[in-house]
Amino acid sequence: MTQVNTPLSPQILCIGSVLWDVVGRCSSEMRFGNDMPGRITRLPGGVAMNIAMTLARFGMQPALLSAVGRDAEGDELVRACGQLGLNTDYLYRSDDLPTDRYMAVEGANGLIAAIADAHSLEAAGNKILRALEDGTLGDESTPFTGLMALDGNLTLSLLDHIAANPAFAQSDLRVAPASPGKAERLRPFLTRTRGTLYVNLEEAGLLCQTTFDDSESAASGLLERGAARVLVTDGGKSATEADQAACVTQAPPTVTVARVTGAGDTFMAAHIAAEARGEDRTTALNAALNAAATYVSGEPPL
Repeated sequence: MTQVNTPLSPQILCIGSVLWDVVGRCSSEMRFGNDMPGRITRLPGGVAMNIAMTLARFGMQPALLSAVGRDAEGDELVRACGQLGLNTDYLYRSDDLPTDRYMAVEGANGLIAAIADAHSLEAAGNKILRALEDGTLGDESTPFTGLMALDGNLTLSLLDHIAANPAFAQSDLRVAPASPGKAERLRPFLTRTRGTLYVNLEEAGLLCQTTFDDSESAASGLLERGAARVLVTDGGKSATEADQAACVTQAPPTVTVARVTGAGDTFMAAHIAAEARGEDRTTALNAALNAAATYVSGEPPL
């Protein structure tokens, strides 16, 4: 029997990369070829994972839809998810695909370089969506009606499938590109005028095949290209939330940058959580900017 949106259904589905983050941080500025002292950490990460962790800290109940290997790293990652209060019941666990990883190097001057190895997620394809199409959480006749956070580590074909499939037609889609290199994967949401897009200035330019001077002009450009609703960030300068009805632009708090990996995910999750609490668009944007600033400064998130 089909069971959809029961009282036990997740409050939000986070769909995309769930992996291990390996991040090296140096307290000094870095340049190409530098060999510097610093700290190397390994933490649960990935865009979908980062969003889910932040949502859980804000009191929401997220579930993860992703691909995680049945290797030792995957078992350890699933245990870590459980300890963080994240629902892993709907993960696709592959016997053949290894658990994905992300590696980054950061200096006092920001992100120096990063490599996202999300090949297992890409190879798994629509297998990660089975719970939304087989009746577990929904299907084409009784679609899931809650919030979904998607990331651009999903393939273009899978994102296009989500944008067009009736099984997702009644969901509140929130979409992030994961990185500038994957920004153009969000194009199906422009052509179908679906979802809320969370992008930075560079990603907005890539989607519109131009460059923008500020977040407000970037938001306007995305709406002209077909976006239903956008949030555009421009580092420490400004952020804009806009749809066809209204546009709100704010400046973020000024903080000393201690880390950058995961800042955009924190912004997106904090904004979703604020709107889930019923906050208006101005208050929600302010809450997201404050949460991201706190994260970047290295302070505890709450």
